[in-house]
Amino acid sequence: MAIYTKDEARQIMEKALGYSKADACEVNLTGSESGNIRYARNSVSTAGHRSNQNLVVQSNFGKRVGVATIDELDDASLQKAVALSEELAKLSPENPEFMGPLGPQTYLESNTYSQSTANIKPEFRTDVAASSINPASAKGVTAAGFLNDSAGFQAMMNTKGLFAYNQSTNANFTVTMRSNDGTGSGWVSRDVNDINKFDAAEASAIAIDKALQSRNAKAIEPGRYTVILEPAASEQLIGNMLFSFNARNADEGRSFMSKEGGGNKLGEKIVDERVQIWSDPQNPEVPVSTWNGAGEQLKRTDWIKNGVVENLAYGRYWADKQGVDPVPFPSNGIMAGGDASLEDLIKDTRRGVLVTRLWYIRTVDPQTLLYTGLTRDGTFFIENGRIKHPVKNFRFNESPIIMLNNLETLGQQVRINGNLIPYMKVRDFTFSSLSDAV
Repeated sequence: MAIYTKDEARQIMEKALGYSKADACEVNLTGSESGNIRYARNSVSTAGHRSNQNLVVQSNFGKRVGVATIDELDDASLQKAVALSEELAKLSPENPEFMGPLGPQTYLESNTYSQSTANIKPEFRTDVAASSINPASAKGVTAAGFLNDSAGFQAMMNTKGLFAYNQSTNANFTVTMRSNDGTGSGWVSRDVNDINKFDAAEASAIAIDKALQSRNAKAIEPGRYTVILEPAASEQLIGNMLFSFNARNADEGRSFMSKEGGGNKLGEKIVDERVQIWSDPQNPEVPVSTWNGAGEQLKRTDWIKNGVVENLAYGRYWADKQGVDPVPFPSNGIMAGGDASLEDLIKDTRRGVLVTRLWYIRTVDPQTLLYTGLTRDGTFFIENGRIKHPVKNFRFNESPIIMLNNLETLGQQVRINGNLIPYMKVRDFTFSSLSDAV
């Protein structure tokens, strides 16, 4: 087993630090047990199990830093890794932005571990595949999916007295359904910490229905449309926007958050006042570790409040240079939603387009956060509150800033890729051209 208890991890790292002769030494220890199953063409293709452990040693002499990595944890290997990191540090040039290891920290309680997820056996994964393949076959649809589940830990200790430990579990599922005539496609993604919150049959049924409903799509003219974006369609755009909340990039004039004439947009209103975005490692729906790889405490942080930039992320070096407290980058993103279901949003739309997801997203202009990409796996025309017919996929050119200024309605939140994102109804979303891809 590659998963160590808190005490076991502490003993290993204490032993490694005991070999240190550097000014400071930091050790990170991780381990995981994971299993998976993959299927395509309505047949299981691969299944497996992986056990992995890894220890990283970072030593520094002043601002010279060396790093060594091992996956064997006997005494001789630990001693060799520490010695190698010190040798590399002595050979390295000084890093003028190096910040020494943190001292002891106090962390919030974490709720990232589920014993039910850790207990998953191959039989469970087989049942998940069957929950997709059997109904797909019965309805003339071809399924291709992947389930990966894992249980693991991460631990950190340094010679300044810091110690951190966290256990976590995760399960990630994705499935694509294609109609057997090749003209329709549906897709669903699910991710959970607690496997009891996952229903493979429910997820697969949604993808099957979209595959059947999206057959023989019709072309409509590109242009600006009112759109209903499912969370999988907007999550990456919103995530890309949050990446621009880097104080250093903003202060140095290298991002959307840069202000003309210098400085950043902290405290400025940039989107609709209904937009509230924050991160919270203790959120029960999207829990994450309460500390990051630098050993910094993570806590609830507001990023956008009433449409206003509430915080920017400050790394330790830049915070020290600017004379402010560090603000760690978010490890999850939560956007406030409303009460409306997807069905409610459709019923309230006179004319528009429903988008299941966006993919192949690329940056066009980082200064305006303009992105391009394609719709995929279920795009539908809405008329008078009903889905009228499937439409061919589009290429889009849009900025999440413009998107969040054109909000009409916020719907219910859904977990996607470890984040909570609501359904959104947005006006004047720009589709620039058509795509023949299904």
